[in-house]
Amino acid sequence: MTPLRLVFMGTPDFAVPSLRALADAGHEVVCVYSQPPRPAGRGQQVQKSPVHRFAEERGIPVRTPKSLRNAEAQAEFADLKTDAAVVAAYGLILPQPVLDAPRLGCLNVHGSLLPRWRGAAPIQRSILAGDAETGITIMQMDIGLDTGAMLLKDAVAITAETTASSLHDALADMGARLIVQALDGLAEGRLTAEPQPEEGVTYAAKLTREDGRLDWTRDAAFVERQVRALTPWPGCWFDIKGERIKVLKAEPAPEARKAAPGTLLDDRLTIACTDGAVRLTLVQRPGKGPVDGAAFLRGFALPVGTLLDDAACSAGN
Repeated sequence: MTPLRLVFMGTPDFAVPSLRALADAGHEVVCVYSQPPRPAGRGQQVQKSPVHRFAEERGIPVRTPKSLRNAEAQAEFADLKTDAAVVAAYGLILPQPVLDAPRLGCLNVHGSLLPRWRGAAPIQRSILAGDAETGITIMQMDIGLDTGAMLLKDAVAITAETTASSLHDALADMGARLIVQALDGLAEGRLTAEPQPEEGVTYAAKLTREDGRLDWTRDAAFVERQVRALTPWPGCWFDIKGERIKVLKAEPAPEARKAAPGTLLDDRLTIACTDGAVRLTLVQRPGKGPVDGAAFLRGFALPVGTLLDDAACSAGN
């Protein structure tokens, strides 16, 4: 391994394993860039990002600029005189002067098999779409949106049990392993960046709370994937009797009878969809703890045959 002088740019939990792996591999991480501390949690207390906190634990200087578009910030970055910058879910656009400053350029740890799922939410979108696999791409960054040439890839299967949380953790660990390999190969001249193919491009649009609204007129397989993909953020939900009910877990119910979409089919909170049915196995009312579907119905008094479709699908309209 060739020790390199690096700057690391990242913000959430996803980026921490990559920063840890680079430091543990013996590279000199001279500075970390992360998003500025922001209010978070119920108390809305200002908190440093996970990457910020980890860097401080390791004694690495941290910078938290709100933008890198101004000449002063770009000059400060260039003055670090690094061999490479590693970027993992940083959250700020890197202008061309920043991309050009490190000797070996800026490498991105991206959570998909590019060119599929360029953009902000590749982990959730891959589950939501029913993809059979996803992975990590180590990419040489350019000015486009995840359009740079690829250095390394590895894949992981998406199964019927895969959730956004489990996939996030698997890809974070995979990214940590691959970024160390990519830097070694690049520094030693063993890796050549390969342009992304023009075919197969998709975009992972940023998630909003509305993405979590359950629509019983979709097929049951989609609704079940929606719960696995969008928990914990933005969370899945439906409205009934003036309450917004969070859905934390769900499973297919292939044995359920066919009925109009949104019909409550039994006392275990099985809901008919356009094609098939889905059983909501863990739900939560506002201000209360999570319960299984049967316990929810005992407290909510919804008779079998109730049509949830109107209440759920009119939410926000």
